[in-house]
Amino acid sequence: MNRLALFDCDGTLADSQVNICRAMEECFAGARLEPPPRTAIRRIVGLSLVPAIALLLPEGEAALHEAMAEDYKRAFRTMRQDGRLDPEPLFDGIAEAIDALDAAGWLLGVATGKSDRGLALLLAHHGIDRRFVTLQTADRHPSKPHPSMIEAAMAEAGASPATTVMIGDTSFDMAMGRAAGTHTLGVAWGYHTAHDLVEAGAHHVIESAHALPGHLEAL
Repeated sequence: MNRLALFDCDGTLADSQVNICRAMEECFAGARLEPPPRTAIRRIVGLSLVPAIALLLPEGEAALHEAMAEDYKRAFRTMRQDGRLDPEPLFDGIAEAIDALDAAGWLLGVATGKSDRGLALLLAHHGIDRRFVTLQTADRHPSKPHPSMIEAAMAEAGASPATTVMIGDTSFDMAMGRAAGTHTLGVAWGYHTAHDLVEAGAHHVIESAHALPGHLEAL
């Protein structure tokens, strides 16, 4: 079976928090609600929109959560059209790690709460879109931590749980990997703490993307 390194996107490959926080603040303001603090918004990065908003606004009804999710999408599109999106830089060492893993024969994939469009734009902007053999997004799957995205990625890549590593910065990523039966590797440079990652089932946590290729080769 092929070896598959499956990455989360926001908080793992790229630092997208500023744009996510701004769009969430705009959708709350549009509903005439006080936006949550950015620390709370960062905690839900990685989930699909409706469950993310439900966590931020637990007293709201399902119809309100769904309407605000649509408002979030509109806010993000408007920010992109108006040129107000901040750059979403790759984290230090990610580009080099992708090169090293590719050279070592790993297949690469992404499993993210982003939309198909958002993911495609980010990967193309950084010139790494052709490096990934499977892209799984919230447009076609239940929200993390449901294992659907990992299961689809393994099927597309010809990998098995034993030959797949889920790499992510949130407890949702670690729980999803555990649910799919894969190895789980937490990264400490994202939006959840190392303690959160271990509590959610991370087999290991690394501090730097530069350590990623060596860690995977040692599995």
